[in-house]
Amino acid sequence: MSKKLIPAFVLTSVLAGLMTTQVNAAEVIRHKLPNSDFPISLAVEIPPGVTLVNLSGVVPPIADSKADPKTLAAYGDTEVQTVNVLKNIEATLKSLGLTMGDVIKMQVYLVGTPETGKMDFAGFMKGYTQFFGTKAQPKLPTRSAFQVAGLANPNYLVEIEVTAARP
Repeated sequence: MSKKLIPAFVLTSVLAGLMTTQVNAAEVIRHKLPNSDFPISLAVEIPPGVTLVNLSGVVPPIADSKADPKTLAAYGDTEVQTVNVLKNIEATLKSLGLTMGDVIKMQVYLVGTPETGKMDFAGFMKGYTQFFGTKAQPKLPTRSAFQVAGLANPNYLVEIEVTAARP
């Protein structure tokens, strides 16, 4: 190969590599938990050029309009509250041109139930798995779940914050 062609070859190779990186960079990469079928991601990589959209914490609406709004019965148990919160998150995302499949990170705040004083993680998971890790929506976010002493309303058992990625 001629010494004059080597710089041109190197430049062409570098540019081709950069163009390949740009094409592949548009994809959000979700890393599965090793040896686990638990429905969260171990990590999510966000490439350059993707916009992150942070939603404020979402709390449950009243689930039973016949119940006294100052009681837990009006809002439901942890599963009911989780489903209603995730429905509201889904609606907000839709209004922003996003879907639940765009959610890359979730933080969950759970209050202990009156019966046990401990968070109802099983109830939360029953609601969560209706939206994530399904055939219709298999993409999984990273997620943390915390038990907290209380939320803004003493009858809220669930508050969820999410971050979505807009390609």
